Amino acid sequence: MSVEDGLVMQLHPGVLRNHCREVHDSYGPDKGFDIPVKVEFTRSLRPLLDSFGMDKTFRFIAFTTDETVYSRELAPLAGCYPAMKLGAPWWFLDSPEQMRRFRESAVETAGFYNTSGFVDDTRALASIPARHDLSRRIDSGYLARLVTEGRLGLAEAVETAVDLTYNLPLQSYAARN
Repeated sequence: MSVEDGLVMQLHPGVLRNHCREVHDSYGPDKGFDIPVKVEFTRSLRPLLDSFGMDKTFRFIAFTTDETVYSRELAPLAGCYPAMKLGAPWWFLDSPEQMRRFRESAVETAGFYNTSGFVDDTRALASIPARHDLSRRIDSGYLARLVTEGRLGLAEAVETAVDLTYNLPLQSYAARN
């Protein structure tokens, strides 16, 4: 259907929602603690990627909070299949260290341009500026380190920073006919 309607397919596995019944019952859905769980992608996504991974009209973004799969499974898959991108894990996680670990484990194999950049679906609208600011700071710190290590030029780092915050999210979710 995503090929037919031009919309982006997203997958968000790896979270056990509302782990604490008491908090969930007292405060409602999405308040009862979301806990990361182990997820397997390589074999599970094979039928989908065999069918549509090379299709230029298909767009697929995988998100997870399971940190163990970024370098082992998701980055290699996103690096191979043009239809697939990695979604920022801080869609769910606001931890600076986890955000840094994502860049460390995914970018080396998948590159920056096989990610969706920073996108957000929070229902806590007041937190959006802070979440975007944190994302920009983490990404800028990572890019600065690459520049100081001589692995990326300053002009390329600035261009990549703009792409991560603006161009990649726009491209990842742009309407298609």
